[in-house]
Amino acid sequence: MPRIAMFVWNDVRNDARVLNEAKTLASAGYEVYVHGLYTDGVTPRVENVAPGVVIVRHGYQQGIRHSKPKKHTVNRNGFELFVLMASRIFTHMGVLLSFLKQRPLVIHAHDVNVLPTAWLAACICRSKLIYDAHEISSGREGYRKIGRLVAWIEKKLMPKAGGTITTTEARAKFFARAYKIPRSLVLQNRPRLVSVRENNRIREVLGLSHSYPIIIYQGGQQPGRGLERLVKCASDVPDAYFVFVGGGSLHDELKILTQSLGLGSRVFFIPTVSLEELPKYTASADIGIQPIENTCLNHFTTDSNKLFEYVIAGLPVIASRLPEIGKVVRKHDLGILVSPGDTESLSCAIRKLVNDSELRSRYRANAVQAAQTLNWETQEQGLLDFYAKILSDRSIGESRP
Repeated sequence: MPRIAMFVWNDVRNDARVLNEAKTLASAGYEVYVHGLYTDGVTPRVENVAPGVVIVRHGYQQGIRHSKPKKHTVNRNGFELFVLMASRIFTHMGVLLSFLKQRPLVIHAHDVNVLPTAWLAACICRSKLIYDAHEISSGREGYRKIGRLVAWIEKKLMPKAGGTITTTEARAKFFARAYKIPRSLVLQNRPRLVSVRENNRIREVLGLSHSYPIIIYQGGQQPGRGLERLVKCASDVPDAYFVFVGGGSLHDELKILTQSLGLGSRVFFIPTVSLEELPKYTASADIGIQPIENTCLNHFTTDSNKLFEYVIAGLPVIASRLPEIGKVVRKHDLGILVSPGDTESLSCAIRKLVNDSELRSRYRANAVQAAQTLNWETQEQGLLDFYAKILSDRSIGESRP
């Protein structure tokens, strides 16, 4: 079977996009190895997750039970930065050696932090290189200090790839114009179509006593996503529960803010749950919310994983009025769009849906219908056709180190 080696800078467990792509390719007869990161006591080194899909994890980091809370990079001293850099170089070298042993036909790099290693391996192995840009990393919230370096790396290496993939039409246009490359294949971050009945998972886990509607935010709790505003909105909507599912750098701050506002009886936090369990939590809510702010180009061009997860779960949505998000919400009439960064607009939208059960029912019905097209399965053939086209090009290993 044709061998594909993917590389992503996480432990793969909760990366639905990478797993979906790997499983789609394996179902078509490819042998897929996904190279990710190892965490002691949390992940196995090697894991067979589906027929034809093997996860191989590299490097070493201590599990949460055995380590201190991680410091942000800007808070590390010189020695800590040196140790961190040495550890990452060691991990990249381990992945590079694995590529050289496997000699894959295709090396599929997920995001810019693995692109240089993937390109070098592709040159040595004379493999096809595919670059899958999940984000516009040069215009990303957390990459402000290294944005120019990221742009330089992508400008040099994206044209050398046999093909590129990204997540929205706006991002495909950006990459084509910025780096003078053919338009990338667009594969939105849609989940697989699963049928999950309405249930009381969140109410049971949290022991909620009132019949208030549940407003769910799931995903990373990071700056620029409007989460502080969302907590503050809970003060203006007294007859609703607000539930955050996931974790991130703002997690502790959001919990402190909740307590300081006296909202501990209506604002709750559930740690990250597995991809298999997440749909049950989502379907047990009443409203899905995505209040991301227009703080960077990456946010401006996103359509977000959670938007599609809400649709698959049949939830009405409240989301920021940004181009790609707005396109999806308006086309399928899924809910209410609000001005990004506007707390009052967000509060008004939440109050409107909380107080109007008929409107929620209308949007819910539209979401159920939209889920039949806004799912991963409707994109699978596009990925397979893309791979077939890349592999039909006989000019393998054009670029050399």
